[in-house]
Amino acid sequence: MTGQYSDGFRLSITKALSTQLYAALEVLNPAPLTVENLNALYAQATKLGLDSLSGVYQLYRQNPTGGHELTYVGKADQPLPKRLSEHLFKLSGRVGISIDEISFKCLFVEEDLSAVSPEKMLIKRHLETSAIVWNNRGFGINDPGRNRDGTVLKEDHFDLEYRIDLDREVVGLRAGAQSLRDLLQTVKSGVPYIFRYQRSASFKSIRVVVPSANMSVDAIFRFIAKHLDTGWKISALVGWTIMYQDKDRTYASAFRYYHSDGTVKDAIPRTKQAEEGDMTNQENEDDDESALF
Repeated sequence: MTGQYSDGFRLSITKALSTQLYAALEVLNPAPLTVENLNALYAQATKLGLDSLSGVYQLYRQNPTGGHELTYVGKADQPLPKRLSEHLFKLSGRVGISIDEISFKCLFVEEDLSAVSPEKMLIKRHLETSAIVWNNRGFGINDPGRNRDGTVLKEDHFDLEYRIDLDREVVGLRAGAQSLRDLLQTVKSGVPYIFRYQRSASFKSIRVVVPSANMSVDAIFRFIAKHLDTGWKISALVGWTIMYQDKDRTYASAFRYYHSDGTVKDAIPRTKQAEEGDMTNQENEDDDESALF
């Protein structure tokens, strides 16, 4: 009897891509997630002669022993520096995280690999040996807009573990007389998280006198709320802040409300149980979403 002389062969393009992407990232050293390093990526892309700035990236957090713990794997259909700058913005205003602890690696990917989800290939490869701390926990999601403000978050959601920091000082604040409209715009651009608010023509005519240029977000929200008409309030959700004429509405993920009568009320966010297998079923967290603010 002769031995086996035939067999089947199936070429796995995705496996080959996964192996190459993983290997290419492994030889890179994590760099601090800073504006300077992100801006340098544009020059690097030009030097490499790349037509596209899309790609994949990995975020790391320094652990107590000084090593780098893989925390997030993502892709960027938009320019990589822009996507990474969004993470820099988000991580700069959280309780329990210092931006100095965060670093990154990235690869510019010339070919259009969005159809095969390169970040999912990397996630699957990493999960063979270890966990990825922030994937599928809502970390990569942009502002979901007004319709999702009332969403009940899973108990392991990133925003619940690392809520926004209301003790951060507002950047660019100006003391003295100004319109409420101008003050709101300053606060919106001066806090390291989303501050989305309902527009009103009256804001231009309401005059306020800001007592100091050095005020925390909490302090300026208390100040603003006192100048709002009845029925308005500012709501601090664990992931972002909003201001609407919605006096009686509550939000599942809110932990503080600033009412127009001057009262400030703390709340306990409501949660739902995380589903089994969440860490292995990656959501499309890096897909572009509309930011309605």
